[in-house]
Amino acid sequence: MTRMFSSCPFCHMTVPFTELEWHANNHFAEDELERDMALARQLALAPPSPRTKDKPANYVEPSVVYSGRTPETSIDHSSSANRKILDQEISCLVDLQIRSTFYEVEGGLMALLRRCLELESENSRSIVSGHIDHYQIIESEDAGWGCGWRNIQMLSSHLLKQRQEAKVVLFGGSGFVPDIPSLQRWLEIAWERGFDTPGSESFDHKIYGSRKWIGAIECATLFRSFGLRARIVDFDSTALSKQLNNGESKGKKIKKQVYGPMDKFLLRTNCDDFQVGPSSYENSWQEHHSLARHPKDTMINGDGSRKYERKINGHQVLVDWVWNYFTSEIGGRLDNSEHVLISNKTPLYIQHDGHSRIIVGIQMQRRVRESQNQFILLVLDPAHRTAALERSLRDRNGWQQLIKRGVHTFKKPQYQLCYVDPGVARGEEMEQLKTINSILIKF
Repeated sequence: MTRMFSSCPFCHMTVPFTELEWHANNHFAEDELERDMALARQLALAPPSPRTKDKPANYVEPSVVYSGRTPETSIDHSSSANRKILDQEISCLVDLQIRSTFYEVEGGLMALLRRCLELESENSRSIVSGHIDHYQIIESEDAGWGCGWRNIQMLSSHLLKQRQEAKVVLFGGSGFVPDIPSLQRWLEIAWERGFDTPGSESFDHKIYGSRKWIGAIECATLFRSFGLRARIVDFDSTALSKQLNNGESKGKKIKKQVYGPMDKFLLRTNCDDFQVGPSSYENSWQEHHSLARHPKDTMINGDGSRKYERKINGHQVLVDWVWNYFTSEIGGRLDNSEHVLISNKTPLYIQHDGHSRIIVGIQMQRRVRESQNQFILLVLDPAHRTAALERSLRDRNGWQQLIKRGVHTFKKPQYQLCYVDPGVARGEEMEQLKTINSILIKF
């Protein structure tokens, strides 16, 4: 079915017919905002009002606490008016946002995937995320630029289903996944609230109605604006060679460099240690890798020691990290006879130059005649048709080619991951989330 488009009577911009009313109403909202801002400037320039006799000299007018600000924070008239305007924008968006349509798989796509994994060889062990809906790129709407937004929708579907605390705060408590234009407005509001200011400037503070590419940084920014603890991890094969070429291996101190595939504004943390995954078996290897900045992200041995048993080749570092990520809270369940385990971890948004996808799990295949196991990532691609995914999983035919990705398929020099830790930030932590930090892992 062809989607109908119409021209806005105010700005003559072509928008989908179903979004015309919302788009047109925004013009009236913008006029109202301009009037409010003019009033705010008048209030800021006006002389202070005299105290009334029935109020004590130390009386303080009550103010709304917003986004982690405390009542003790001094706020002038203009900032108070700005906050009021922003609250109005949010309230308007909560009411006008549109639920995204998607192809709903009966019984759930992940349930079909688990069934296929359970029927595989006894020499395999799979760990997967819980519920997630697949949102595909639509040729007539977002082909060539919408993969990032579709991945945000997939992650949102997981958070709304699996985490009650996230459902309460996401998208104004609407309980559904918004369409791309609505997500674009939510991202603009996140920027207005001070989240990822440098990134906002790189987009000129506007993204609604555009076809601009976004990445893992914008995904983290959006979720953080709701208080969710979205984290970024960078895997970079070019960073280590740059440092070695600049003499770091000889003990020389180099200038701070910027790494990562998508966003040059990240503040990255470099550490000296990195716990490799279960694929490692023999000798120690280069200690040029990074460990997570936050203690809950840290994956080390139970005794606090570091065991590097084999040199890890290239992108195996990324795969090992993913295995550690999904298994970090599995614990003793890895020792039982189950072939498929469900992790409480969120799926991983994985970004590389030109495309992004969602990692929903990982499989370990035991090799009887080889000295090491093989690890395969389980990936949902927004470029695939949901109906084709469903059909291949139900028929148990061809689904491996669509979902399984071995380490040999990861050939890009840089990858960036985004995931969401449990809980909702408040107060000072909310303010800290406004600055997007990254953990850099060099290989």
